[in-house]
Formats: sequence, C-alpha cells, structure tokens
Amino acid sequence: MIYQSFAQLYDQLFDQQLYNRWLDFTLNYGQVIAESKVLELAGGAGRLAVMLAQRHYDVTVADFSSEMLSLASQHADEAGVNLKIIEADMRNLTNLPQYNLVTCYADSLNYLDDIAAVRMTFRQVYEHLTTDGIFLFDMISPYKTDVVYPGYMYNYEDEDHRHAFMWRSFMDDEVKHGVIHELAFFNQLSNGEYQRVGETHFERAYQLVELQTALNQVGFKRIEVYSNFGQNKVTDKDERWFFKCQK
Repeated sequence: MIYQSFAQLYDQLFDQQLYNRWLDFTLNYGQVIAESKVLELAGGAGRLAVMLAQRHYDVTVADFSSEMLSLASQHADEAGVNLKIIEADMRNLTNLPQYNLVTCYADSLNYLDDIAAVRMTFRQVYEHLTTDGIFLFDMISPYKTDVVYPGYMYNYEDEDHRHAFMWRSFMDDEVKHGVIHELAFFNQLSNGEYQRVGETHFERAYQLVELQTALNQVGFKRIEVYSNFGQNKVTDKDERWFFKCQK
C-alpha cells in the first residue's frame, strides 16, 4: 500500500513536458507506421504509451512494478485506448513476441546493477525486434552522476500545502559513476497529520564506448547517439544520451 501511494504521487508530479519530448523523439526516430507493434519497456504509469496508442500504434507496456502498471491501465481507460499490460523484468522478455519498435526511457536502464545486466537487456530487446526493428532509449551519462547529481536537491510543495516532495542526491562511493537518490513524499491525511512515503533509488552510468560495445556485442549494427532528445550531437558535458539502434 505504501509503494502504491508512492507510485501515485510520483506519477502526479512527473513533468508532462518530458513525455511530450520523448513522444517527439519516438515519432522522429522510430520510423513506425500506424498499427506497428510497439513495446514500451519500463513503461511505468503508461503516460507515453497512451500517447502512442492515441496515434494508432499497437502498444504494449512492460514494467517490473504491478502498482505502476495498475496506473497505466487506469490512464488507458481514461483516454479510451487499448494497451497490453505486462509485468516483466526487462532482463527476461522470453514470453513476449517481436515488435517493430522498443522504447526504454527515463534512464530506466541506469537502474540495472551493472554492464552485464545492461548487456543482457540489450540482447533481450534485440531478440524481440522484427527485422530492421528499432530500439530507442536514453541513459544518463557519467557527467550527470559525477558532476551534476552529487549535492543536488529539489523541493516541491503544492499550493494548498497538502503534498510536498523532497529529492536529495549523493555520489555512491562504492560504485563507479554511481549515484544515490533519497525521495520523500509528504501527504496530508484527513486528520491533518502528514504521512511520509519514501524510497531510496540507486543509479549508475557508463562510458559511451561501453554502451556502444555492448550494443554491438548483441548484434546491433546501426547505432546513432544524440543529446537533447535527438536535437544535438554528443558532447562531453551531456547529461543524458539518446540512442537509436537498428537490428
């Protein structure tokens, strides 16, 4: 129940403009037509999946969290679109079919334990793409984990003071290019007291060459990397990279 509350609050506070930018990147680089089969890997609450379904793609949302998938189902019902909802670990997609396009955004791959787990996920995606299928994803960079995040703080409180959010980030001294996020929501209850709902998240980044090597090792031959949602070339101070990989 606590995590479900966390999922709901996280979904409510997530910046909608980011979904719009991921949508633009997907439409610009995905090369899919109406009725194409799309897998949104680590699709969470399904906000982007709904936007894609509204454009007549055949969309499946896969996520490790049943609570987030419950929200995805709710958002699909509210929007009047059909989504296939699957609870799955991105490292094992054995029972899923092949897709024309697979997406994985919001640095979801940075939450995996190590490069071996990242490579395993790349292999699963490759095996579940049709011939010439495309894999679009993003990942935060070592510049983000090593320079931007350490000491980062973000606080939010809504206008009626019923909800507040605190986010603090620290360098993970035990993991190369690792970062620790402490997230806490404060939700006012009917009796006026506040309930604290918190989680600790761990992310790690990798050098670009490591990721390109892992993609090549599983079979991807055509790999393009961008920054700024596909708008710019890569530099050494990019906080997030955007990948287009074709089978």
